[in-house]
Amino acid sequence: MPAPGTTPAEPKTGMLPAVGAATAAAATAAVAAAKSGAEKLSANTKPKPGAARRTRKARLRLSRLDPWSVMKTSFLFSIAAGIMLVVAVYTMWTVLESSGLFESVNDIVKSVVSTPGDTTPFRIQDYVNTQKVMGVAALIACVDVVIFTALATLGSFLYNLAATMLGGLEITLAED
Repeated sequence: MPAPGTTPAEPKTGMLPAVGAATAAAATAAVAAAKSGAEKLSANTKPKPGAARRTRKARLRLSRLDPWSVMKTSFLFSIAAGIMLVVAVYTMWTVLESSGLFESVNDIVKSVVSTPGDTTPFRIQDYVNTQKVMGVAALIACVDVVIFTALATLGSFLYNLAATMLGGLEITLAED
């Protein structure tokens, strides 16, 4: 860069002793033409303000699902769903216990069922407690894992049969 207030120097052309001035001038002109062509090319590729640019699209066809991959993936998702079920049941049960619901149920049942000479109080926690509820939730989660994995694998086999006859699912992806 030239210093402020000075004029830029002419571009230097490296001349070999065997190269004449005409050849050097032609080479300098070729470089200048290449630069101007590159500027024109870059000006043509930039989108003009306000002009809509072309949307790129890709068409994909899902013609086959690998049943083994579907089984592994659905097994992992169903394990995650089972864990979420157990955590949700435990959270709900803890909220119900801390809200005093079971004491209220005990009072209502005692007022309806009790006799004047009865000395044994009714406690709903003797019939339904945290361990029993969590055991049932874990059992349901295990059954859910087996059923969901089997159904997803069966679904992949059925999809492969249908895709063989119909060609599969076609998806078009477009860039905004």
